[in-house]
Amino acid sequence: MTRAELLADDPLWLILLKAVVLMLIGPIMTVVLIVGERKTVGRMQNRPGPNRVGPKGSLQAVADAIKLPFKEQIIPDTADRKVYFLAPIIAVVPALIGLAAIPFGPEVTIFGERTVLQLVELPVGVLLILAGASIGVYGIVLAGWASGSPYPLLGGMRSAAQVISYEIAMGLSIVGVVLYSGTLATGGIVDAQASGWYFYLLLPSFVIYLISMVGETNRAPFDLPEAESELVGGFHTEYSSMKFAMFFLAEYTNMVIVSAFATTLFLGGYLFPFVGVDHALNQGWLPVLWFFIKMGGLLFLFIWLRGTLPRFRYDQFMKLGWKVLVPANLVWLVLIAAIRAIRNEGNVSTGQILIIGGIVIVVIVLLTLLLPEKRIPDDDSVPITGGGYPVPPLDLKVPDTTPRRKALKAKAKAEKKEPAAVAATKEGSDGDI
Repeated sequence: MTRAELLADDPLWLILLKAVVLMLIGPIMTVVLIVGERKTVGRMQNRPGPNRVGPKGSLQAVADAIKLPFKEQIIPDTADRKVYFLAPIIAVVPALIGLAAIPFGPEVTIFGERTVLQLVELPVGVLLILAGASIGVYGIVLAGWASGSPYPLLGGMRSAAQVISYEIAMGLSIVGVVLYSGTLATGGIVDAQASGWYFYLLLPSFVIYLISMVGETNRAPFDLPEAESELVGGFHTEYSSMKFAMFFLAEYTNMVIVSAFATTLFLGGYLFPFVGVDHALNQGWLPVLWFFIKMGGLLFLFIWLRGTLPRFRYDQFMKLGWKVLVPANLVWLVLIAAIRAIRNEGNVSTGQILIIGGIVIVVIVLLTLLLPEKRIPDDDSVPITGGGYPVPPLDLKVPDTTPRRKALKAKAKAEKKEPAAVAATKEGSDGDI
């Protein structure tokens, strides 16, 4: 039986069991990631991190999860209350839905029922996950608008532009995988990687996906919608209590989804490397461990980036998405289509194509080195306006003093000349009462 046929044969109780487990993955991974991130970044920055609640601070996230629901809810008077309440829910629910199409393992037996470790296997499963990731931004945009405050509104507008920019780059990077696997079903993509993982066969797509998934999830160094140094807290500035916690749940669940998606698309899913599909390492429940190890490596990448890279400026961030990632992806897709056409029509192996491609790249690099450097004409003039940062004129003379300083000096001299007034109080008398 195929994967889709096995899932269609699942009884109702097994479907409910899988749904409950999937709903728990997001909150459990959020608790683990919060503590892991704080401890890891603390280690990178030579500080302890949480170390008070539980053994070595391991229960700090649990304490926060218990504390937040009991915090006071503060709602701005200018807020649109209905949308204000719905925005965190809209941010969380699509994030949890995306896990339904992820294959976590091969065929197994659960309480005597043959099934696969996946909730649904759709012919367009890739599009379902992409749609869930893109719908989540509506929660952020609506939260910024419904708060009735300028800083959340700016954060929501940034988030909309950010998701549009990096969703295009992410979608184009997935097109290469679809061209190679010939299917949009996530289970079919994993099966197609039995002979080779796509992260090295489609290395540019993999790199662009990694950059796009960081931008898609609003994580550092691309956390422009939050940007606490300039927007206080961004889209969730006016949120408190459990609604504030739901935004964190949505963020970390989105991190889990895009990491699981990258594992499925580029890292062979649950397959163990260098062995066949029929090997013992790829049978039973053991592949679930390989899947979570790969996903954990990608989640560690999020934490590593946060602890090392500074935040981008917004213009740098947009330029990277529109002027670098999207054009590079389009050129790469043309190359993939050409390679696939050559392989289908002629007897050309992948090794020969890689050798020819390497030669072409070396020739292009050599040609760029042989090109003469662009000569910049010498110009002594200094731009005053309209060109980069403002530069003072070369003949600038700094005055010795300023009108303000002159006024302060005159005031100080006047105070020195005036005799000090003696207060007519007991302290100013000669001591007689």
